[in-house]
Amino acid sequence: MKDLNKLNLSEALEGLKTGKFTSVDLTKSCLTTIKKHDKKIKAFVTVTGELALKQAEVADKEIEKEGAVIFERKSLLGIPYACKDNYSTKGVLTTASSNILNNYIPPYESTVTGRLKEAGAILLGKTNMDAFAHGSSTETSDFFPTRNPWNIKRMSGGSSGGSAAAVASGMCIFATGTETADSIRTPASWCGVAGLKPSYGRVSRYGVIAMASSTDSPGIITKTVEDAAFVLKVIAGKDVNDATTSSVPVPDYLSKEFTLKGLRIGKPRSYFKLEMEEGVRKRIDEALKILKDLGAEIIDMDLLDPKYSIAVYTIIQRSEVSSNLARYDGIRYGNDRGSFGFEARKRIMLGSYSLNATLSGAYQKAQRVRTLIIEDFNKAFEEVDLLVAPTLPCVAMKLGGGEKSSMFGELMAVLSEPSAIAGITGISIPCGLSEGLPVGIQFIGKMYDEDMILNVAKKFQNETEFHRLKPKL
Repeated sequence: MKDLNKLNLSEALEGLKTGKFTSVDLTKSCLTTIKKHDKKIKAFVTVTGELALKQAEVADKEIEKEGAVIFERKSLLGIPYACKDNYSTKGVLTTASSNILNNYIPPYESTVTGRLKEAGAILLGKTNMDAFAHGSSTETSDFFPTRNPWNIKRMSGGSSGGSAAAVASGMCIFATGTETADSIRTPASWCGVAGLKPSYGRVSRYGVIAMASSTDSPGIITKTVEDAAFVLKVIAGKDVNDATTSSVPVPDYLSKEFTLKGLRIGKPRSYFKLEMEEGVRKRIDEALKILKDLGAEIIDMDLLDPKYSIAVYTIIQRSEVSSNLARYDGIRYGNDRGSFGFEARKRIMLGSYSLNATLSGAYQKAQRVRTLIIEDFNKAFEEVDLLVAPTLPCVAMKLGGGEKSSMFGELMAVLSEPSAIAGITGISIPCGLSEGLPVGIQFIGKMYDEDMILNVAKKFQNETEFHRLKPKL
């Protein structure tokens, strides 16, 4: 079979189970696509081709020996994936796209990549990102920006831009990402794929290079909603190495009996009052009509203006960045702090200033406002089952656009930041094109209610073909 790299996860698993192709075939197809197209897209920092093929050979032997029954124990056996470069991968270069870690090889495995490895997934390599995840475009990467597969003159989004571009261009079957404000949903929207940000504590942060510890959320970028639900089941759950992980049971996320009839979907007025490209607004309005036709009730409602989240996030994120990056003193990792890029230095300085006692507790004040935002969401979820909004007010911007604003990341994240600050879950999926570029719609759910947003998003995808649209490479 040709173009195995274009398969989604469920299709790839079915092919492996039935013997239509091997894991080596699937892995080679992905690696061939990386070799052919990544010179212009630049999704990867490191490609582990030789290691991936060895793992694929082992997977094929296991499948040959035990047959399809082995997938009951190893649900991702033989599936090649890409990993954002802020996950610690034992024995594999892990840079967080920063020069300060350009020679760092972790001696241990993150919980997420460890669980994927136990499930049989095959690591293709590590993807580019904004250095230390500081950004929404990958333009703050110390190595190079990742280009959007739909138009290489456009941004892929960030900070998980390398992962989103890799999935959109068929370089892998799925990818990991992380989100602190919008770092999964923004690149997913701009690259036309599904991006799931789980609730804070649903997925372990152990082994993920910290940015803002109180909002960092490991997540997934996939070709379909169904794939996202499948991978989440593997990586979610309590972890003894991360005290912030929740002991709430991990459910089977998708239900065959789920219906949108009678479902109450909140449409926050403040989110739709923001300046938005006309093409984006049209696609979102069309998507809302589809949801109505499926039986959902769209309820206009009041929610705190998302602009307040920008101020709260800026103070909290910078403060926690200055604390987390203090560990990079050159003793453990080889490069001194002069190796930090401009964006990291800027955030360290602002964070240190915010934590200064003379500011009368700016960090504490931001946390109090954060509590108000959480309470506002809790109140909203008493009236509705979930919320809907555009993921971004625009399609992918031209490369270089982020350099025009020192607050570019925060401005792009305005529609995702509130839910990220509150620690609740959200997913972005494609809902059409504008100017030939993908538009994303997001569903936001309450804490640990991933099954709600996944089921709604899956129903939407069942009725549309937007997730099947692919860039012409």
